[in-house]
Amino acid sequence: MSTPDETPGSMLGRTMRGAGWVVAWRMVTRTLGLGSTLVLVRLLAPEDFGLVALATSFAIALDVCLSIGVEDQIVRTPNPRPALYHTAFTLNLIRSVLSATAVVLAAAPAARFFGDPRLEDVLLAIAFSAGAAGLTNVGTVDFRRHMTFDKEFKLQFLPRLLGIAVTVGSAFLLRSHWALVLGIVANRLALVLMSYAMHPYRPRLELSAWRELAGVSAWSWLLSVVCVIRDKIDSLVIGRMLSPTQVGVFAVGMEVSTLPATEVVDPICRACMPGFAGALRTGSTEEVGEAYLRIVALIALLVLPAGFGISLVAGPVVALGFGQDWLEAVPVVAVLGAAWTMTLFGNVSTALLNARAMLRTLMCIAAVSAVARLPLLPFFISHHGLTGAAVATAIIVAAEHSLLVAYALRLLRLPASRLLARALRPAVATAVMALVLWSSGLGWAAAPATAAAAVWALLKGVSLGVFTYAASLIALWTLAGCPAGAEADMLGLLRRVAGRLRMGRRLAALRGS
Repeated sequence: MSTPDETPGSMLGRTMRGAGWVVAWRMVTRTLGLGSTLVLVRLLAPEDFGLVALATSFAIALDVCLSIGVEDQIVRTPNPRPALYHTAFTLNLIRSVLSATAVVLAAAPAARFFGDPRLEDVLLAIAFSAGAAGLTNVGTVDFRRHMTFDKEFKLQFLPRLLGIAVTVGSAFLLRSHWALVLGIVANRLALVLMSYAMHPYRPRLELSAWRELAGVSAWSWLLSVVCVIRDKIDSLVIGRMLSPTQVGVFAVGMEVSTLPATEVVDPICRACMPGFAGALRTGSTEEVGEAYLRIVALIALLVLPAGFGISLVAGPVVALGFGQDWLEAVPVVAVLGAAWTMTLFGNVSTALLNARAMLRTLMCIAAVSAVARLPLLPFFISHHGLTGAAVATAIIVAAEHSLLVAYALRLLRLPASRLLARALRPAVATAVMALVLWSSGLGWAAAPATAAAAVWALLKGVSLGVFTYAASLIALWTLAGCPAGAEADMLGLLRRVAGRLRMGRRLAALRGS
């Protein structure tokens, strides 16, 4: 089977195109989810949402713990043979059946533990959905392998739309939690059907290639388990030392502060992994290293000002978005918003290490991060409360992602100075932005007391921040002689997007005539 061009020289453009589709999918998902939620909150009771959220959280956590990563191994393989797809499908099916069985066995005990008999039937329906997931056509992994993310967008979009339609329609008819459950099941079944409609691969039960997947799958499973444990420790320690309410406040602060990472870095890194896998197969280490540096620099151009910007205007963001009752989240956002910018370096490095199948290294780093939380969180919480929890998390995140970067640079045989040089201008421009906002009283200021004041403070802070950052960056780039780098790459991408928009308008005009 022929594959698209995989030369490292074209990797940045292909990664950005792929990331554009992933970002579009996230935006569509959030918009559809918000729209359906606004309708459902008027048709269903809060306990209906809570019941289904509890059941799905349990099933998702279990599914993550059973994740074996066979699709990633297909992405890494230069020319995967049919037996590898058949074995991957069979292993995924076994995993899904085990996951569904575990949910079925836990349904009755969970219902008794939480004191809600309705939970048992909901978990049984979720188990059916989990089992059906194993029938998904594994051939669609080729969309990632060939970086044709537009097809992956279509694969996800129609089932999502159907799931929302079933949920809303059922809510009008049933007025119960079963509307949400039916929507989940409909989305999963539609995804299975779409996977066969969009890809010609037809699976066969076979385990002949299990040796090619066994080692990688074992480390992928361990990595998933360790990551789940790592990500839950913060909430467990805060809940134990403070209160469940403080857990909620910390979760809100975490969600706001990580927005640049979840909405920009994660989609780009999802597109990076297959790009790095192809580049490692066909290019030299020096070429892959150059692609790595260009991607990191381009993300830094966007994420450094966004992360520090959220940190600087944490007060008005929390006051406007969540109200005065959530002001305890302001220092959490201020601390973690700045710290989470480190993830742009670490997440790209994770995509590279994952493409190289260095899962043992990733698992060990995640384990060290999880263990480090155990002494640091209690120490800082005991002295500084919820703000201490944010400081401890920031220290651990910075250390974890520094380790990831160190391993990536070692793999690519790159000195740290080359990475720092690529991110220097965005970092300096971000520092100038922070200094200007802080000195003007708009950065790291107290939360406004009214919604109107919060809106005004946010408008002033964002406007001044954007102008200062852009002016500083352009000035630094001009003084350097407009060299090749992130700024030039960004201008090139913008020109290509503008060119395609103009072409689209011309085609539309021709059709209209």
